[in-house]
Amino acid sequence: MLLKRLSEAIGVSSKEDEVRDIIRKELVNYVDELRTDALGNLIAYKKGKKSSPRLMIAAHMDEIGLMITDITDDGLLSFKPVGGIDKRVLVSKRVLVGDDKIPGVIGAKAIHLQKPNERKKPLDYKQLYIDIGSKDKKESESLIELGTMASFDSKYEQLGKDTVKGKAFDDRVGCAALIELMKKDYDFPIYGVFTVQEEVGARGATVAAYDIEPDLALVLEGTTAADIPDIKEEGHVTRLGSGPALTFRDGAMITYKPLLDMIIEVAEDNQIKYQLRKFTKAGTDGGKIHLTQEGIPTAVISVPCRYIHSPAAIMNLKDYQAMIDLTDKFCQDIEKGGFANERVD
Repeated sequence: MLLKRLSEAIGVSSKEDEVRDIIRKELVNYVDELRTDALGNLIAYKKGKKSSPRLMIAAHMDEIGLMITDITDDGLLSFKPVGGIDKRVLVSKRVLVGDDKIPGVIGAKAIHLQKPNERKKPLDYKQLYIDIGSKDKKESESLIELGTMASFDSKYEQLGKDTVKGKAFDDRVGCAALIELMKKDYDFPIYGVFTVQEEVGARGATVAAYDIEPDLALVLEGTTAADIPDIKEEGHVTRLGSGPALTFRDGAMITYKPLLDMIIEVAEDNQIKYQLRKFTKAGTDGGKIHLTQEGIPTAVISVPCRYIHSPAAIMNLKDYQAMIDLTDKFCQDIEKGGFANERVD
């Protein structure tokens, strides 16, 4: 299954090669052009029959992870986060280190050796380490260089009829959806952009949008779902099973209202379930894309994921399919002349 392969692939920010290779093999026979730019973005292009509008659909390949910053005399690996990670989830988690996927475990001082005040707060990164079983520094140095990335070692699994568990749904779910969409045919130019380094500042989307100069853009994402018992309903952000989430505002952009209205109309006309993503401080590639050149009308469609940015997130497959369906129907509406780039005077 495509989503399984993408979820289990390793692609910490700046090291997206494995993910990019999967996507390239999936699309090579379906698009008119497939290229990788200097930063590492994979850009798939289908020219269509008309010259406009030029649509850019973006999904980021990278995931959060860890970077090795030091090796102790005992052969243990010190590390720093790459992207936003909740430190509370790290202790005892399995990881894979480097291109050779060396197995390791995140360790810390045993709880019965900790002082009372140490037990009351999450351990800091300087109190954590990755243990790969080396006997000393020399052995670890023979296997790993400083700057090497580590990823969580998590498997994709089905949980119940419509729910799945896995790592990196942010944003392998968007990548999987974009692959399916790029296999379809529309009569206008579409750029499917699989971006790099979103988790550390949307860097790939910044240069890709500047290069392509689209007339409008969509971002396909995995987003926070906090529909759990100890959070009040107004704080849920999104809910699993309630359809893809549409962003009207986040920490990096306010969505172009005519484009958001059009997507909502398409969803309602086609009886596709959707929800509005309640405000969070987080941002997406859209925050950079919409500011490119003279400004690009941009909207974000997301699949809700519980426990996002952790070793194991949970998502609903019906939400995922609905995101594909909604984006497909939106593209079909564009074919009928449904998008006009209205300028604000």
